[in-house]
Amino acid sequence: MTAINGKKTKWNKLDNASKIFPATANNKDTKVYRLSAELFEEINPDLLQKALDLTLESFPLYKSILRRGFFWYYFESSEIYPKVDIESTSPCSPLYIEGNRNLLFKVSYYNKRINLEAFHALSDGAGAIWFLETLIFHYLEARYKDELDSMPHFDYGASISEKEADGFWKNYAAGIENAKTKREKKVKAYKIKGKRLDENRMKIIEGAMSAEALLTLSRRHSASMTVLLTSLLIYAAGADMPKNSVNKKIVISVPINLRGYYDSLTARNFFSTMNISCDFGQSNVGFSDIVEQVNSQFKEGLKEKNVKAKLARFMKLEKNLLARMVPLTVKDYALKMANKYFDKGITSSLSNIGKIDMP
Repeated sequence: MTAINGKKTKWNKLDNASKIFPATANNKDTKVYRLSAELFEEINPDLLQKALDLTLESFPLYKSILRRGFFWYYFESSEIYPKVDIESTSPCSPLYIEGNRNLLFKVSYYNKRINLEAFHALSDGAGAIWFLETLIFHYLEARYKDELDSMPHFDYGASISEKEADGFWKNYAAGIENAKTKREKKVKAYKIKGKRLDENRMKIIEGAMSAEALLTLSRRHSASMTVLLTSLLIYAAGADMPKNSVNKKIVISVPINLRGYYDSLTARNFFSTMNISCDFGQSNVGFSDIVEQVNSQFKEGLKEKNVKAKLARFMKLEKNLLARMVPLTVKDYALKMANKYFDKGITSSLSNIGKIDMP
């Protein structure tokens, strides 16, 4: 906590997973993601603004701006209030612009849809879902206050301090530093080629299907929904793979929500990743073969000892005194190089944010 112009300014360190995003964000890869909710009626912007104001009372970290220190980036509290606007920019446009004092998220609307976009250093998908759920609740509460005698109770289930807690440091102190670490073997992954859109715009393809039908298909293959979706993505990439690339593996990066492994209700980033691969150099690789391979890798990657070992490896690097004393300009360069290196080992990524329950 520091005082600027007589006012107290709160600041927070970036968590372990957040540190790479400011260093590697650019116009081609903005490190911004979008979550949307479509209602049954046209959005009322005034009520949405009111709902956003109420939501920010429960998520004060969202009023932070990102600042550069000499050794690390950090969040600084601000008095900036976000304004709800009709959607007018390309999806996932840059939110973090070095040197600008701007918030790291925005809420927009279009017809019946509410959009939440966030810079990944602020939160992961699970934390942003909680923010969006709270936003929708307050919106519906305001929208139907005259029609309903009472609204269902909605509670995030965590205090503000719990929401803003750094899950990595909290759980590292609990003893995971003793976990044995094992580095993954890096491979040169198959890269999907394509023509870039002008001005680095993002192309979005939306699809919808029955969750029940997808679950039925998953059970038929004795797999979880995420395993099935990962297998389908690998299968689709393999079907389009040219013959001169079959010696390369298709590798899908899949995030792991660490809240299920630790006692954490943080609304910040608290995730790890695992790489799921398939070798199409073998002859006659069918969809069932892919599901079997993916299922096996999921079971291994999601074992508690392996999840904790990977987290321990990253936290060990963060605790390294020499690494902590390196100036931020050097860290930025190192993180950019590391990001390029790891990117060579990934074909694509898939994120399943899971089932969303509203009151």
